[in-house]
Amino acid sequence: QVQLVESGGGLVQPGGSLRLSCAPSGRTFSGYAMGWFRQAPGKEREFVAAISWNDGNTAYTDSLKGRFTISRDNAKSTLYLQMNSLKPEDTAVYYCAGARRWGTAVLRNWYEYGYWGQGTQVTVSS
Repeated sequence: QVQLVESGGGLVQPGGSLRLSCAPSGRTFSGYAMGWFRQAPGKEREFVAAISWNDGNTAYTDSLKGRFTISRDNAKSTLYLQMNSLKPEDTAVYYCAGARRWGTAVLRNWYEYGYWGQGTQVTVSS
């Protein structure tokens, strides 16, 4: 059983940046495809970005391309989401997710993931 722990959320002004991190508790995420999702109040959980196990492939929701970057350090078993030029509409709880999937698959759908973190709040406000 993989337990994922996110960190790095907080309050930031519009135009600012944050970097979220996600790491498994007690083990590595060797062989796992990973992703980030977010959920704003009153809205459904939405896909943000995903990355394959071997770091060869990434995918983003179109509206976030160019502002958000997903990456992973397999040696440290840590997933990252660099968020730049943040806007108030980026305010949400951000979740990392993992799925046992070797190779180059990137997973865009929440139901493809079996492991989730507890979420970290990101608030963009002046």
